[in-house]
Amino acid sequence: MKPMNANIDLLEAPLEPHVPETTFGKWFLRTETWTVHVLERALADLQRLMPADQPRSFAVVADVGCGFGRSLGKLHQRYTPQRLIGMDIDPEMLYEAARETAAFNIDAEFICCSSSNITLEDNSVDLLFCHQTFHHLVDQERAIQEFFRVLKPGGVLLFAESTRRYIHSWIIRLLFRHPMHVQKTAPEYLAMIRTAGFYAPGSAVSYPFLWWSREDLGLMESVLRIKPAAVREETLINVVAVKPCVGAAGTNAVAGQAE
Repeated sequence: MKPMNANIDLLEAPLEPHVPETTFGKWFLRTETWTVHVLERALADLQRLMPADQPRSFAVVADVGCGFGRSLGKLHQRYTPQRLIGMDIDPEMLYEAARETAAFNIDAEFICCSSSNITLEDNSVDLLFCHQTFHHLVDQERAIQEFFRVLKPGGVLLFAESTRRYIHSWIIRLLFRHPMHVQKTAPEYLAMIRTAGFYAPGSAVSYPFLWWSREDLGLMESVLRIKPAAVREETLINVVAVKPCVGAAGTNAVAGQAE
């Protein structure tokens, strides 16, 4: 049943082909392990990466791939938006997200759409959050272009993603389901974001190597005290990217971003 007062738009966007999540995957998204060790760690790291001159409140905040809505309360608390939007391709998840936000008296609206076909106007979002969503997407290039389109000039993309190294690992193949042919390395994700037009200097990028992102779940380090190799194929990438504002001289910030 649809939650009372839930603003959920299920009709406007044609849904793109996607790879449905497994039963285990949907269960995991509701666990405290997901909320504390995956979601909260990503949000804290992304906030650390934000430049000091970035605002700490945003009028319109949207979460692309919000799932069961665990992120929405955290985004509301951090950024105090006037308009909070959750988007996902799965109607069941959106209904649960609406219940989640209603339980905490958070005013949010929900849109059922593909990330590669977002039913929001151009230049309408101040902060876009995309957390552990991109590796589910079939058309990643179109999706990042949609992110750029809906963000206002000067708008911020918070991007946190698992890389090909992690998604192709045996434990993830066993428990989850993803479009394996589109997975990217950390450098490839960063290049994709920059190619789309975003400003993402090296100072706004991090590569966490958290216990849950390792094939051994961190046991080699926690039990055997064997440190991970300093040079490795990264399993996670966090990026704070900005849609540039065109200045009076007609230049934008992308040309000056550092590797």
